[in-house]
Amino acid sequence: TLAMVVESDLAQGARLALYGPDGLYAATPFIGQTHRWLAPVGAGDLDGDGAVELAYVDRPHLAKTLRIWRLQDGALTELASLAGVTNHQIGWDFIAGGLRDCAAETGEGPEMVLASGDWQRLLAVRFADGGLTARDLGGPATPEALTAARACD
Repeated sequence: TLAMVVESDLAQGARLALYGPDGLYAATPFIGQTHRWLAPVGAGDLDGDGAVELAYVDRPHLAKTLRIWRLQDGALTELASLAGVTNHQIGWDFIAGGLRDCAAETGEGPEMVLASGDWQRLLAVRFADGGLTARDLGGPATPEALTAARACD
């Protein structure tokens, strides 16, 4: 069992890290600048290949970029990114959105529920065939709407 955490370094910013019983198991690189962080979306087999992927929004107030990493053989490798999405606003003590699997019975796989970078639209983002595709779910992207979308409402 691994624990997924966001680590912050005063000089290097944030990174996503996985810890096991013996300590650090794997980590993404630090963002590279002070006061820069990331907001996790979730972890799971996002593309149906049997491997675990991790998703986070890199600098949700600035870069607004979704990044997908695969955990394999004790290392994390970046697979895909999508600009123009976010899941956090300055001042919030929570991260909005996350993973959902509304189409489990069809085998389409999980989706990531996020907001457009301007918070005007709700998006369902799917990772398949090595790429990310976003589907518009309507708007505006309020915390309540993101929660309802995660519940497949």
